Amino acid sequence: MRRVMSLWLPSWAIDRRRRQAGKSWPVDPCVLVATVNRQRLVTAVEATAQERGIAPGMTLSHAHALHPELAVASADPAGDRAALARLAAACRRYSPWTAPDGADGVWLDVTGCAHLKGGEASLAAELIAWLTGQGVDARAAIADTPGTAWAMAHCGAAAVAVVPPGGARAALAALPVRALRIDAAVARELTRLGLHRIGDLYALSRPALTPRAGRATMRRLDQALGTAPEALSPVPPAPQRWARRRFAEPIATPEAIAAAMGELLAPLCCRLANEGLGARRLALTLYRVDGTSAEVAIGTAQSSRDPRHLRRLLLERLAEIDPGLGIEDMILAASRVDALAAKQAAMGKLLQASARRPLPPAAENVLPFAESRDAARQVARAVLAVEGRGYHGADPAELAQLIDRLANRLGAEALCRFLPQESHIPERAARPAPVLMPLSGAGWDLARRRPVRLLRRPEPIIAMAPVPDDPPAFFRWRRREHRVRRAEGPERILGEWWRGGAEAQELRDYYRVEDEKGRRFWLFRAGLYQRKARWFLHGLFA
Repeated sequence: MRRVMSLWLPSWAIDRRRRQAGKSWPVDPCVLVATVNRQRLVTAVEATAQERGIAPGMTLSHAHALHPELAVASADPAGDRAALARLAAACRRYSPWTAPDGADGVWLDVTGCAHLKGGEASLAAELIAWLTGQGVDARAAIADTPGTAWAMAHCGAAAVAVVPPGGARAALAALPVRALRIDAAVARELTRLGLHRIGDLYALSRPALTPRAGRATMRRLDQALGTAPEALSPVPPAPQRWARRRFAEPIATPEAIAAAMGELLAPLCCRLANEGLGARRLALTLYRVDGTSAEVAIGTAQSSRDPRHLRRLLLERLAEIDPGLGIEDMILAASRVDALAAKQAAMGKLLQASARRPLPPAAENVLPFAESRDAARQVARAVLAVEGRGYHGADPAELAQLIDRLANRLGAEALCRFLPQESHIPERAARPAPVLMPLSGAGWDLARRRPVRLLRRPEPIIAMAPVPDDPPAFFRWRRREHRVRRAEGPERILGEWWRGGAEAQELRDYYRVEDEKGRRFWLFRAGLYQRKARWFLHGLFA
């Protein structure tokens, strides 16, 4: 016999937003608001706000009249639907057949599953306790039909209700007619006629009741009682992106483990290719004969399904594995995937191509961990190119593989990339970010000519200019004198007035200068020209 659970989340939108906000959630009663036909309407209400008479569908001005200190947040129906779909997938721990129900519910077919949790009541109670621990208010009911389960969950007296097999008719009799999932206007009309309970409909003849209640109401009644079928469509499970290998005899040598791992990579990459996906994270789990296990994982800067590249990354991590008495089972899983185009460029001579070109600004200091300056320059080029700049014709896929190898050896936390941010002050125009973080936002402004190396802080220099507002003809930096042969500028940059303080009012006139030996510098004069002007050196060109 079929058994269906209806899980109802009466305040799903509020509970989800509260979990997202955490400690920043307002203390005052809160409502969610959306704009409908140029009106700000309440879509979801906290329990404390409901106690003050505020209800969904009310205008925001009316709600504020009832409670002036009401906190307001914007509704996110798309986010609620996506989160509900994820919750329905997570409920597969209790049933292999789940599906979202509207905007605040989940269907579960628990036929043959209840005995695993000690019975239907125990299964429903465990599910409610799990959701309560997540900060989500929930009610659940189990019955023979979806209609009866829905009615008991939404209109029943208990938070957990179990209708015994064959007991749908008796359980529905005491519930209001709106529990049949009918239109609110039809429910009000039936109530006006004196038909307050579902049991009141049982004794009436169908020919007399159908013209007044409508065919949809009668169909809902038959579906709840089980005399008419009701189809539900479960969410298809996500494809399992993993490959497994069991061994007749345990293996323990690094060569054997590496060979078996390579055999798992090929079918896994083919499966990803068929789905148009690439791996962002791979986990290799090895099960020893003594019942213990070991796991290594790798991450990639860009989605990849190149077996050679992924195998190279995994091989560098196999040294961390202790095979013990032997490995009898091995699983390779793609725990995180992203969309990937069908074609990837082949490996090229990445380092040779990139080493001949100078770096963009701020990239020179991108990797303080690097063993050598050349290594820092190579990684800086790779980071900036993967951000979509197409740096000097290098293939972004190859550059991403370089980042993967360095992150695999040194740890992803040791690598960082510089991303552009909204500021025309040179030292604030870039911000550090994790190297494996997904890319988003605007790219670099290539129209501005900036030096290859930007000093961490502008260094004061002694400079002499022939006339006011002219570039310097001579300057001294770090006890060395430089005579200027060529100069360009000025480029005037004003301070960010909204920050306040003396620095916000500062004016800078930047000049690009070249000395007699061909060395090029980026200088600026702070403030308008005075008798003793303050000059600084901020960067070095290639």
